[in-house]
Amino acid sequence: MPEGDTVYRVARAMHQALAGQVITGTDFRVPELATADLSGQTVTEVVSRGKHLLARTDRALSLHTHLKMEGAWHLYRPGRRWAGGPWHEIRAVLKTGTWVAVGYRLGIVELIPTAEEHRVVGHLGPDLLGADWDLEEALSRLRKDPDISIAEALLDQRNLAGIGNLYKNEALFVSGINPWTKVSELEDLPKLIDKARRMLKLNTVHWAQATTGNASRGQQHWVFERAGRPCRRCGTRVEAAEQGPAGAARLTYWCPVCQPSPPA
Repeated sequence: MPEGDTVYRVARAMHQALAGQVITGTDFRVPELATADLSGQTVTEVVSRGKHLLARTDRALSLHTHLKMEGAWHLYRPGRRWAGGPWHEIRAVLKTGTWVAVGYRLGIVELIPTAEEHRVVGHLGPDLLGADWDLEEALSRLRKDPDISIAEALLDQRNLAGIGNLYKNEALFVSGINPWTKVSELEDLPKLIDKARRMLKLNTVHWAQATTGNASRGQQHWVFERAGRPCRRCGTRVEAAEQGPAGAARLTYWCPVCQPSPPA
C-alpha cells in the first residue's frame, strides 16, 4: 500500500538507479505530456515528499508523480521484460543507458519547474520521513482543529505528511486510542506521533509494512484489515467502520476493549 514509507523506498531506489544518469528517452502517456521529451537531460535526484515523488533534472525541471492507491514505479535493465502490469496501465517511462523506470497506474504525472514545486507540495505538513521533520509544527497544525477525530487528523497531509490508512489504524491501536477521540481530548499527542513515525521509519528498510514485528504473511498488522478476527492482544473481535466526510471516508479498524470509547 503506497504510504509514506513506500514512497520513500521508491524514491531511494530510483535515486540510486537514475541520479547522475543522462536520460536517453521518455514516454509520457498522459494527454498533457504527449509531446514532452526529457532526452539529453541529466537526473540530479529523486526525492519523496510525503506521498509525492519528485524526479529532478539539470534543466531545473521536476517530474512530479503520485502513486495514489494503486500506482508503482518499476526499474528494469534495458532489454528486460516489463512485468508491472498491462501496457495500457503505463503512464510514464524514463530511459537511461543502464536503467528503465516504468510508472504504472500513477495518479498524477506532470512536469513542473523545480522552483515551483511548492505549488504541488507546499501545502503539506512536516514529512515524518523527511529532513524537514518538525514535531512542534506538526502538533501546531493538528491542534488547529481540536474537534476533529484523531483518525481524520492523522490522514490530513496538511497536518503531517506520510501517514496513510494503515499507519493511522496501527498507531492508534498500539497507543490504546479510540479512533473517534477528538484531538483536544488527547493528553499525549506527541507520543502518538512518535510511534507512528517509528513505524514508518522501521519499514523504510523492507517492503513488508509490518507493525507487529512479525513480517510473516497474515501476521504483519494488529488491527488493519482484520475486521471480525480476534484482537492479537485481548481476543476481542476487531471492529471496522467508515470514518470521515462523505465521499472521502476511509475504513477504520479498532479493538473496542484495547481502544475504549472516550467518555461522553
